[in-house]
Parts: sequence; C-alpha cells; structure tokens
Amino acid sequence: MDPKRELTSVDLAALVGEFGAYEGAKVDKAYLYGDDLLRLKMRDFDRGRVELMIEVGEVKRAHTVAPERVPDAPGRPPQFAMMLRNRLSGADFVGVEQFEFDRILEFVFDREDGTTRIIVELFGQGNVAVTDGEYEVIDCLETVRLKSRTVVPGSRYEFPDTRTNPLSVSREAFDHEMEESDTDVVRTLATQLNLGGLYAEEICTRAGVEKALDIDDATEDDYQRLYEAIERLAIDVRNGNFDPRLYLEPEDDGEDADDADSNAGRVVDATPFPLEEHEEAGLTAEGADSFLAALDDYFFRLELEDEEPDPTEQRPDFEEEIAKQERIIEQQQGAIEGFEQQAEAQRENAELLYARYGLVDDILSTIQNARAQDRPWDEIEERFEEGKERDIEAAEAVVDVDGSEGIVTVDIDGERIDLVAHDGVEQNADRLYTEAKRIEEKKEGALAAIENTRNDLEEAKRRRDEWEASDDEPDEDEDEETEDRNWLEMPSIPIRENEPWFDRFRWFHTSDGYLVIGGRNADQNEELVKKYLEPGDTVLHTQAHGGPVTVLKATDPSEASSSDIELPDSSIEEAAQFAVTYSSVWKDGRYAGDVYAVDSDQVTKTPESGEYLEKGGFAIRGDRTYYRDTPVGAAVGIQCEPYTRVIGGPPSAIEGQAETMIELEPGRYAQADTAKRLYRRFREEFTDESFVRKIASPDRIQHFMPPGGSRIAEE
Repeated sequence: MDPKRELTSVDLAALVGEFGAYEGAKVDKAYLYGDDLLRLKMRDFDRGRVELMIEVGEVKRAHTVAPERVPDAPGRPPQFAMMLRNRLSGADFVGVEQFEFDRILEFVFDREDGTTRIIVELFGQGNVAVTDGEYEVIDCLETVRLKSRTVVPGSRYEFPDTRTNPLSVSREAFDHEMEESDTDVVRTLATQLNLGGLYAEEICTRAGVEKALDIDDATEDDYQRLYEAIERLAIDVRNGNFDPRLYLEPEDDGEDADDADSNAGRVVDATPFPLEEHEEAGLTAEGADSFLAALDDYFFRLELEDEEPDPTEQRPDFEEEIAKQERIIEQQQGAIEGFEQQAEAQRENAELLYARYGLVDDILSTIQNARAQDRPWDEIEERFEEGKERDIEAAEAVVDVDGSEGIVTVDIDGERIDLVAHDGVEQNADRLYTEAKRIEEKKEGALAAIENTRNDLEEAKRRRDEWEASDDEPDEDEDEETEDRNWLEMPSIPIRENEPWFDRFRWFHTSDGYLVIGGRNADQNEELVKKYLEPGDTVLHTQAHGGPVTVLKATDPSEASSSDIELPDSSIEEAAQFAVTYSSVWKDGRYAGDVYAVDSDQVTKTPESGEYLEKGGFAIRGDRTYYRDTPVGAAVGIQCEPYTRVIGGPPSAIEGQAETMIELEPGRYAQADTAKRLYRRFREEFTDESFVRKIASPDRIQHFMPPGGSRIAEE
C-alpha cells in the first residue's frame, strides 16, 4: 500500500476541532522553505511553543509539529515570508475553518491593525493565499487564472464551486446523488458524495454493503445502511469522538513475530479513528494522544523513510530539482506579469477619467449636489435611472450606486471604474495612480524573490555539473551537431542559464566580444566609476543630460588590467550607439545624438576647486573624442548558445549573438506594452513556447529595452 501523502477531507474536518485548542496563541515568526512548506512559530499560554507546519507540494498537510522536529530556519527569508512576518507578528490565532467539505483550511489571525486570513488549498497543485479581512489577496504561492476562479494578488479570493458535503447531506439529497450515478456504489460515494476512495470503502464496509454493487441493483435497505454509516461518521467528527491511529505496513521478514511491533514496517496512514478497511488489510495500528500528534508522528516517519538512500540510485535527481526551480521562476514571472497588468490597468483607468473629464465631473457633481441637499442615495440612483430613459450621457455611464460605501461605478469606454462620490475627478485619478504605485511596489518584492530563486537554480545546475565533471568531453561530431542545430524548430530546448556579475547593469557584448556596461541610475553610475573602471577602459557619455555612464571594458575584472590593449573602432562605435540609445535622446523621441569618449584615466570623482559633483557625476580631464549624430539603435534577442537568455543592445552586436532578434525604434508604446509584444513575437518564432516562457518573460525583455516609448521597427 502506498503511504498517504495528502490529507483527506475527513482528516481536515477532524483537524478543525483539535486546532481550536490553540486559539489565542500569538504568532512569533513565519518561515518559508522552498516554495511549498510554510512554518508559523507561535506561543501558547498553556502549552508554550507551538509550531504549525503547512505543506502544499507533493505532500499536502497542515498540523502542529513537536519543536524538536522543526527544520532549521532557512537563510534569507523570501518576500512571501517577510510579508507574513509584517502582517502576523504578535497577532492572535483566532481559529480555523474548513471550506464546505473541500480540502481547504482557512486560518484566521487578528491584530489591532486588522485581520489576516491564510487560506490553504490542499488539492491539485496546492496553494497558500494570504488575504485581508475582506478576502482581498495580499499574496499567494501560486497564481490561479482559470475560467472558474482566479487567485491573484490584488483580487478578491475566489473559493472553488461548492460540492456535496456528505457529513451534512439530507436523506433526500443523498438518495438523489446515488440515483444520478451510473457506476457502482463505492465509486458513487467517492465521487458524487465526495468521500474519496478510502472513506467510501470504509462506509461500505461499516454498512455491510458490497463495494462493487452496481448502483442500479442497490436497494432501499442498502441506501438506508449506507446513510446511517455516514451519519455515525459525521457525529463522531462533530463531537470530536476521535481515537487516532497510526497505521504501518508489516514487514515480511519470513519469520514468525512474537508481537505486532516486531514486524511493523513503514507508515502508510494516520486517521482520526480506527478504520475497518485498514484492519482487514492487516495493517499494524498504533494509538496516539490526538490526531494532530498522530499526523506529526506519521509525516516525521514518512520523511525519514523518504530520505533513506536507494542503493540502486546513486545519482541525485538534479533534473527534478532544476525543474522545480524553473517552475518556481515561471510562477514568479506570472505573478510579476500580473502585477504589471494590474498597475497598467489602474493607470489606464486614471487616464480615462481625465480623457472624459467633463462626463465624470458631471456625474460626481450631480451626486455631490444631491447629497448637499440631503437627498437619499436611493433617490439619487432613481434620478440616474430616469436620466438613462432620456438618453442623458452621464446617466447612461452610471452602472451602480452604492450608498453604503459612497461609491459610484461608471462605465467609460468599456472599462468599469469605481469612483469615490465625495471626491473630484483629480482625487479619484490620484487614487488610481497611487494604487498603481502600490502594485508596482509588490512587483519589486517579486523581482527580489525571483532573483533568489534564480540563484537556487544556478546552484542546482552547478552541483549537477560538478557531479558530471568526470563524464567524457563531447567529441567533435557532437560539437558539429550543436553548431547545426535549428533552435527555432527544436521541440524542447535545454535551459542553460548564467547570471554574470554585470547582469544588474545595462550591458551587451560588442561584435568583437568586448563587454560594455552602463548604469541604470545615479547609484550605478557612481559604482561603475569607483569600482569597475580600470586602465585601458574607454568611458562614453552623451552630450544630452540624463545619459548612463558607459564603460567599454578592455579586460574582465577577474583579469589583469592593461592600458596597452587597443580597442577596435567597431566596438567603440557600438558602445557610442549604446550610450546614446539608453539616454534621454531615445526617451525624447529623437533618432540621433552626440557622444564623447575618453580614456579611463581622464575620469575623476574629484571636482575642480569651487565646483560640486552630483551623485553619479564625474569630471573629465583632457581632450574628448566626439561621435557626432550617432544614431540610436536597439535590438532585443534570444541567445541559445553558450547560454539560453535574453540579450539586448545595438543591432549590429546582437545580430551575431542571438538566434533571433527584433529591432526597436523610438515610439509611442509604453515600455511594458512593447515588452509584451516582443514576448508574443518570440513565442511565435520558437516551436518550444515553454522555452520562451521560462527565459524571456516580458519583465526580462524589458530589462534590455531603452527608457521611454518604443515600437517594433518594421511595424
């Protein structure tokens, strides 16, 4: 028998009562291990330290754990854990509820500044969603975008559709569900009545009804006995009549055992009460003080058994670990995309208010004037309805009036927008802009989290490469095969990521192979000049204000610097184009600008007497070489060898390094919108769409785009 790795709906119904004993416990700290194991450390007045473990990966569970069995705290806490600490530190545990009879638990915590709900989904892919008291999702481990429901930060949490609850079903509803079935009794109980396989079999055994009995052959007496068996189970759950058991599979050692414990093998289940099914299967049973204690012991032993090395498998499963990290990155990228879309939607709504200023002002003024005359909200809503009948544009735009909240919902050019009725157009627009900024702050946290995951991915790949270091080097034929690959048509492209030290800057490699790096802001400009500028390097800057410090590196920082290296003119020209492209020249919609170049020893952070250098600024000593009317030029491409990644920079440089690329020019489309267009184009070009999704998210593409508006050059 395979060991249980997911709690059943009956298990959760039993847990709810036992969790009640910990109500009033205070939360100390939250931890997140990997992407699926959450730990809440709490303090209870009577019991002292309480550890709550929630796992939603391959193993799905939620129970308390003995403090000595808690894993060591992970290193740097990810954004999700930090968010929980900010919301839950010092909060009181109010209680836990099971949603209907589904495998969903809702943990509720209260603090003076508000309520936090942790909704744990122990089905399917598993998920943990953190919401406020009104069920608005603050963050979640997995974003869910289905036709039936959505779980994304910023939206209201949507529970799955309700199903029949066998522990509260009426006799009439029970008969109806059974009669609607076209299979046997046990499968009907498992699916139509939602008891699941184990408890469907248990009910049949307790009722004395043949499991394989066809539903058409079942009698009224069979129905009655089955219903009574379910009722007894429901009474035990409601009244907490538990007698927990830990079930183990006997070891077949070929010898007679003197007692049950002598041949007890691996654990296979933990239940809130004894099950006849397990006894008939010959499983060994151990008692426990509580169901929570039984689950703690069960999953502790299960983990130990899973960790036992298999002598037939000496090689660690690096592929599974790498795939797991890639899944996490894909999920995080999806969350980032969601934040971008939400923020953009808020900004677009704000711009709509200004675009239809007169219409919106008419609506708000009408409400404010009516309220100033003490007219009730119902009467205001009726006036809008009357206005619709007379084809008044302002009235036709009003979708709903909520007097309890002072909110009026309007439809402007197909977009529904909630307006605070007592505020003006500008205040409502400012509120939407502020909300967009708040969402973008969430995105920054998600970006930090994805960087941590990428580091974990690189570490897994490094360990895999070390393990395989003893393998033979590929022969020449294999090298030729690699060179001849058609990456665009490959059904599956292996991911080979590498995040170099310069990845946080703007960068590209010239067509001659030299590295060019540029600052993204004043802090990075300062860092480039102070830390990475070495003898032999060339520094370029635009005459226009607001350009990045651009450094054409003669050598890598790990190599000995040399002032004797003569940089090719082609590389300097590409670096000049890079400098002008990522400056205010592009942002202003211009197609060319002047750039000057100097040697590294001409650059200093020491100003002339009486002068002052702003942060990120520098002084130049000596003559400058000018590159007049340097044209802007930018391309974003996908590189497949030697690494799989997005690259960007001057088209002449990117063309020889990318498998495919798209050129850009200054335009009216926002950076985020153009990035999404590029992402869709890249997905269309590669047969392996998942490859593009993994390495070239819109967020990653945007990392290589010039600031300001853009458009695809050929469009």
